[in-house]
Amino acid sequence: MAASAPVSFASSSWCNPQTRLLSNPQSSAMAFLSSPQIGHKSLIRPLRSNNGVSPLGPTRLNMPALVVKASMDKNVEVFTKEHLAVSLAKYVADLSHQFIRDRGYFTLALSGNSVKYLRKLVEPPYVDAIPWSKWHIFWVDERVVPRTHVDSNYKFAYDGFISKLLIPPYNVHSIDDALPAEGVADVYETTLRRLVAANVIASSTETKFPKFDLMLLDMGPDGQVGALFPNHPVVSESKKWVTYVKDAPKPPPERITLTLPVINSASNIAMVVTGAGKADAVYTAIEKEEAAGPKLPVQMVSPEGELKWFLDKGAASRLYK
Repeated sequence: MAASAPVSFASSSWCNPQTRLLSNPQSSAMAFLSSPQIGHKSLIRPLRSNNGVSPLGPTRLNMPALVVKASMDKNVEVFTKEHLAVSLAKYVADLSHQFIRDRGYFTLALSGNSVKYLRKLVEPPYVDAIPWSKWHIFWVDERVVPRTHVDSNYKFAYDGFISKLLIPPYNVHSIDDALPAEGVADVYETTLRRLVAANVIASSTETKFPKFDLMLLDMGPDGQVGALFPNHPVVSESKKWVTYVKDAPKPPPERITLTLPVINSASNIAMVVTGAGKADAVYTAIEKEEAAGPKLPVQMVSPEGELKWFLDKGAASRLYK
């Protein structure tokens, strides 16, 4: 891919609403790794709602961040973990206002550990400003365990933020944990089809698959997304909306997952990845898209709408070497 000129990030309490390209040839990988004011080979862009104005007002976020145009279709932001949570909350809140205004609902599909970075939503200004009754929450993937089990993605999200918000229980669409994996997947797909028919979940005009307003994804060190594991047959599923895995390479072995066509029909995907242990997979996904050989599942994520990467410095460390 063609790289832009080396740049550095100029810290401010809020980015200028005009796109800026800042030049500093002395920027280095060491400076990137040691400072929250980080930058290299980057196109600086502000984080804002699609119409340029936050529906929550001119919230001033004192959080130095790097927004890079890493390729023609991927925006990459790098933060400290605390600033990542602040930025992600604003991003989700602004999108929810947009879709509630335009469609009457906001459909959010969650995955794994990315959920913990939504913790700022339970704080001002968001907790009292968002019409939570219009939210519908789903899971990109779920472990086939009881919902009270420590491995349950539902439990993790419910305890972490859902229970603290005024989201109606019937708008939180968890799995039927009394069924085996095959049954769980079938029932969950039936639920999605019912909600698409009711226009709660939008439908892609291109693929006819459900079109979630936002998917919040994380990624494994091996490039796993949802329960789509590298070299597993489930990655190639092209007809079903929801499928199952009974032999996951890490426990628990039984899981369900939205299929890749459903993931790629999303209006927006936020890829939330933290930790140096995932740096190699991040580098492969962002910088080596045209490499020969089998792709990692994360490299196959290419939504109809916008893809944003929210990274901490550890996960982004290989991008600047």
